[in-house]
Amino acid sequence: MESLHPRIRLVWVAQWALTAIILGVVIAAVDRWIVEIPTVGIVAVAAGALLLGVVYALLLYNRWQFELQDDALYLERGVITFVETAVPFVRVQHVDTQFGPLERVLGLSSVVVYTAGSRNADVRVPGLTPERARKLQDTLRNLAVESEADDAV
Repeated sequence: MESLHPRIRLVWVAQWALTAIILGVVIAAVDRWIVEIPTVGIVAVAAGALLLGVVYALLLYNRWQFELQDDALYLERGVITFVETAVPFVRVQHVDTQFGPLERVLGLSSVVVYTAGSRNADVRVPGLTPERARKLQDTLRNLAVESEADDAV
């Protein structure tokens, strides 16, 4: 099983930090226009959300793994709910490499695997270096083509 690059934790913590800031702003707006809330309460809620996010990001990083098996891409992830996903190569429609602004700054990419079907029709493998993401994308594309040829026979 392969783990994600350690810098993905920074992306997840940044996302939680943004959530904590937005939560603090919303509570401050409620304080200003609806009901008075002590400043210490606003700060405590925002800080608690940030702390929860940091802990969640660290736990998620320790539980996020993936592996290319003989006939499928296998993923294990989750903190509260643990999810195991097997994406058969024969179901792969196409594979993209994506990276947002924060990922770009941190030198990370994600591979998105689009599959046939409507429920959860895409699977994302985050926290890869751009080189690893391209290699995984090429490998998945080749395995999908090979399995399609094997399936047709």
